[in-house]
Amino acid sequence: MIRRLVSDDGAELTALLVANRERLRPLEPDRPDEFYTVEFQRERLGNQQDGRWLFGIVEGEELAGTIGVNNTIRGPLQSANIGYWVDEPRRRRGLASAAVAGVVDFAFGEAGLHRVEAGTLPDNLASQRVLEKNGFERIGVARRYLLIGGDWRDHVLFQRVADV
Repeated sequence: MIRRLVSDDGAELTALLVANRERLRPLEPDRPDEFYTVEFQRERLGNQQDGRWLFGIVEGEELAGTIGVNNTIRGPLQSANIGYWVDEPRRRRGLASAAVAGVVDFAFGEAGLHRVEAGTLPDNLASQRVLEKNGFERIGVARRYLLIGGDWRDHVLFQRVADV
């Protein structure tokens, strides 16, 4: 359900981002217009490094969204955040739930992390269900957590700790 994205995926990813731009606008930080260009996405995908991985959520052979592992902190914490979205026409098919399961396996396996965190807007109940289905626990509300559309928005925070 997921695969690592590479610079050759830039055109397909850009088309999907453009198609979902208005739906994602109230959910994500503001993006400059250049973010929605093939050149920007190819460079972004070509510059991935340890601690920041972007995966495609795939349905069949087609890209259906993305899930990323970001803001990795090494040392004694060994933690990262995840964020994901699915193409509007493909929502409610279990793709996000399967993608989160896959990225958790990656995080606790290959990436060697101990904790994975995620945040959702308080009214994003579908995303909260995805996290809960994948064994994440709600840990609280972070007030004024992320700047979206010019406003600092609260987020409900979730975590999952690796099984020992």
